[in-house]
Amino acid sequence: MMLTTRHEGDDGEGTRVGLTVRQKLAAGCRILPAGYWRTDRSFSGKLRPISVTIRVPAMTRDQFFDWAEAQDARYEFDGFEPVAMTEGNLNHNRIAFKIHTALRGRLKGGGCEPLGLDAGVATIGDTVRYPDAVMTCSPAQGGSRLVPNPVVVFEVISPTSGHIDRIVKLREYAAVDSIRRYIIVESTSIGLTVHERHEAGQKWTVTTVMADDLLSLSEIGVEIPIAEIYEDVDFPPPASEAWSPP
Repeated sequence: MMLTTRHEGDDGEGTRVGLTVRQKLAAGCRILPAGYWRTDRSFSGKLRPISVTIRVPAMTRDQFFDWAEAQDARYEFDGFEPVAMTEGNLNHNRIAFKIHTALRGRLKGGGCEPLGLDAGVATIGDTVRYPDAVMTCSPAQGGSRLVPNPVVVFEVISPTSGHIDRIVKLREYAAVDSIRRYIIVESTSIGLTVHERHEAGQKWTVTTVMADDLLSLSEIGVEIPIAEIYEDVDFPPPASEAWSPP
């Protein structure tokens, strides 16, 4: 680990010095998140200012809603600024439609409702996500911009959304107490990764389901064959099959 500090008489740019942990602590350093070190005094003992970058929201959540309604493209809100959503392809659209069709057919007349596309889910802070499908069993007013008490969330993976869906949103949906199941749906092959828990604050239990399996949604009393979700979805051939020698 290298530490940047400033000695008396230098040009103010600082000198990089390799130090042990004991030496850093003796020099007045403080441990910061992610393993970074910072000192608020030089080795001469003089205090010096510390510069800290603070991210300031560009708008509030309500301002984002008003702004987003006037845009042609679709956006999510990361709590600080709008973030353009990844454009999906026809397979993405087909899979999302099949999920909604399967849920609506099985829940007709029940107390739970599938929503999606323009149905927002509030996560950490002011962050708003728009999953491909979301289930709620709470009454939802038609003019509301957010889904009340989401229980099950589906995200269909796009070619460039893997990191956000698998890591960032996984953490965000875990912070929503009402969510019991987060399902990541592949769009270039058949397969789902199911994260589930029985109560808020629990760690996710992770399972995978494939073509011949059933997707069990015990929270809403529904089972869906995986083959039904991928019906009429045409996948590109594997790279090994698509390649031919010159």
